[in-house]
Amino acid sequence: MNDLMKLLNIDVPFLQGGMGNVSHPDLAVSVSEAGGLGTLGAGTLSPSVFEKMVKEVRSQTHKPFSINVPLSVHPDVQKILSIAAKHHVPVVSLSAGNPSPYIEMLKKENIIVMCVVSNPSQALKAEKAGADVIIAEGFEAAGINANDELTTFTLIPQVASVVKAPVVAAGGIGDGRGLLAALSLGAQGVQLGTRLIATEDANVHSNYKQAICKSDASGTVITGRPYKKIRRLLKTTYANQLLEWEKNKISAEEYDQKTDESCHIKGAIEGKLTEGHVNAGQVSSLIEDLPTVSELFQRMMNEARTVSNHLSF
Repeated sequence: MNDLMKLLNIDVPFLQGGMGNVSHPDLAVSVSEAGGLGTLGAGTLSPSVFEKMVKEVRSQTHKPFSINVPLSVHPDVQKILSIAAKHHVPVVSLSAGNPSPYIEMLKKENIIVMCVVSNPSQALKAEKAGADVIIAEGFEAAGINANDELTTFTLIPQVASVVKAPVVAAGGIGDGRGLLAALSLGAQGVQLGTRLIATEDANVHSNYKQAICKSDASGTVITGRPYKKIRRLLKTTYANQLLEWEKNKISAEEYDQKTDESCHIKGAIEGKLTEGHVNAGQVSSLIEDLPTVSELFQRMMNEARTVSNHLSF
């Protein structure tokens, strides 16, 4: 058991990504019950709805879990964080914005703070501000991405070399080989997103899951570059339409409308892949089945050990 697992009080080095609209209580509970750290994504949910979700997780598991707050996305960050304190959520991850103004308050409530970063400079600033865990997310990851476009394979060793806090690798990880590679690069755990969507426990539409399983090496696309709002999506009819709209130079406001939460819900929850987008990382091309979360974790651990035992130099 490494420092990360001791700190978070988890049995396996797996964290659930804070995926807006798709990090439901059922999936978070499944991840925590399987020994990892389940996560509720606040996204843009109203405080009342989110508080209900926190209570639901609390009622279904006594294992540790976390909440993720995308700072530049949620309209009422302080309220969401106050809900975390009220219900004694043990871990909070902060992403998509400057975490510094919020870390001290969370630490006073004895909450472990994890910060998602995309480059070594951000990692150093987060650690200096008091972050307990650094989640370094590479460009392979699903959904909203940083403008740095650093890959996980290059990002993790850079971050691990400059911070003392435990590092978690995110982006492009979905099997035991990826887990072993991340640990070799200096991470103490991995954060999974797309791979957890493609499980029995994820409460998303089957069309979404099946599309991930059918994806290949060119199965994701990047949208939003002209607007500096980079997002990795599964290549669907709607995603291709977004790229066409970009070529036709739609305004930033129009782009925001066509990638808003309602469009995401249409795709991910309602399964209308011609009417809304779905996020997916490049790891999609490695996914072929829909195990339970528990089965997935056990398989990844076994594969990592097997591959490690057969390495030769």
